[in-house]
Amino acid sequence: MNGPFLLPVRDIVRHPGEMREHAFTVSLAEQWGEGIVSFESGSELDIDVRLESVHEGILVSGTAEGEYVGVCGRCLTDIARPVEVEFQELFAYPGEEETDFEVQDDHVDLETLVRDAAVLSLPFQPVCQPDCPGLDPVTGERLTESTGSEQAAPIDPRWSALQQITDQDGAAESGAAEKEES
Repeated sequence: MNGPFLLPVRDIVRHPGEMREHAFTVSLAEQWGEGIVSFESGSELDIDVRLESVHEGILVSGTAEGEYVGVCGRCLTDIARPVEVEFQELFAYPGEEETDFEVQDDHVDLETLVRDAAVLSLPFQPVCQPDCPGLDPVTGERLTESTGSEQAAPIDPRWSALQQITDQDGAAESGAAEKEES
């Protein structure tokens, strides 16, 4: 078996207390993630891993760093952000109990573990900046690139009668203020 996520553990299998560290970079063969942001095919992940032999199996702890790309969920601008995820899992020795992760042929395969951690760290509603105003609902233009012509929000026709009352009150108050000054 061969692959970028396979790590040999032959020298530490069934030797509790033994530990090995590995640092490597993996180029993704396929896209990870299906939302509006993802890790693209060909992007690189930097992985730092610690393999520790324990009585039950091999404890894998580590971090993966990469960059996701996609579009802002509000204004649809292209974004790319770095992400760092931590992961930890016990790869059990083969036995009677069925487990999700097992030591197989004196190696551990980290692909599923790293993919799950990385994809779950992707934001559900990514934004280009925390206060991104999004798109104008009328024109469809990005509000961050607005021409500066502010449009008043349309008034619901059911409330338009109240607008007339506030206009009359404003005129009455300004007239009263002018009389007091004279």
